Amino acid sequence: MAMVATGSVFAQTAPTGTPSKPAAPATAKTPALQLHSLTPDTIADPFPPVNPKFFTADSPSVATVDSYLHDVLGYDSARIWRVVAIQKTPAAGVTKVTALVSERAPNAKVQQAAFFVLADGKHLIADTSGVQNFGADPYEGNRALLKAQVNGPSHGGTSKDFLLVEFADLQCPHCKDAEATMTKLVQDFPKARIVYESFPLTQVHPFAFLAASYGACVAKQSSAAFFAYAGAVYATQANLTPDAAVATLGAAVTKAGLDPAAIAACAVTEQTKAEVDASAKLGADIGIDQTPTLVVNGRPIPLTQIPYDTLKLLISYQAALDGVAGAAEGTDGPVVIK
Repeated sequence: MAMVATGSVFAQTAPTGTPSKPAAPATAKTPALQLHSLTPDTIADPFPPVNPKFFTADSPSVATVDSYLHDVLGYDSARIWRVVAIQKTPAAGVTKVTALVSERAPNAKVQQAAFFVLADGKHLIADTSGVQNFGADPYEGNRALLKAQVNGPSHGGTSKDFLLVEFADLQCPHCKDAEATMTKLVQDFPKARIVYESFPLTQVHPFAFLAASYGACVAKQSSAAFFAYAGAVYATQANLTPDAAVATLGAAVTKAGLDPAAIAACAVTEQTKAEVDASAKLGADIGIDQTPTLVVNGRPIPLTQIPYDTLKLLISYQAALDGVAGAAEGTDGPVVIK
């Protein structure tokens, strides 16, 4: 069962079936079996029974953990899990949660996932994925922040109820590779508001901030001009060098139908620099630390690390969780639960 991070402690790269429904909630005092979507023809229970002695912490409750797992894992109905421990730790207010995860298939491997819920009850730490959001609705805070602050160039709908935000760096090779994926998403999710936000990784890409500044000025003319500019920058990304960067960005502006001199003058103003800084800060505030990252209604997904079909399923599932009806009506048919 291959795992990658998709805004959660774990997620499967090759889901099968349709999103599952959450089981009846349980409490930390009387932890119930948290084994989801097993039917009479399913294999025998692969997990050991719950032992109450491993539930020594009052918070979070099993119901909260289960809701969290349902949000991050439930897009794949083949996935099953059980919360087997919610324990106090020597650190005040920090709780260790352990869950077992498997699939509804013969001889499926059972994996253990453990993470630590912090004292605020809103964040967790896992061994390989750092600090992440936690809670019954783990992406609620991100979603609210993005709806309030996102204002980059966009495709698609005008509503922010179905919001896909790409945080990217114009000098990032992986962002260039993701351009085709973003084009497909625009086609497959026409009701989504798909927004580009700059997240220049200046430590490794010395011309990323300048490219983003040019882009901010181009975007003031129109979103269409920005995406034409961005495509031209990606196409000539290898020329973002000390000797050729300014000329390369100017040529991209020309391809977008604008005046390179005017855009260059705009790009060096303090106002433009502040706009780029604000976009990068927005990304940092929701935990972005790599590009390209796609944030779907608050749920961060590393854009180039999962197959496209899985990406579509995750987007559709998150939209369904958030009550977005008819989210996907692309050329290859709807994939969201309506």
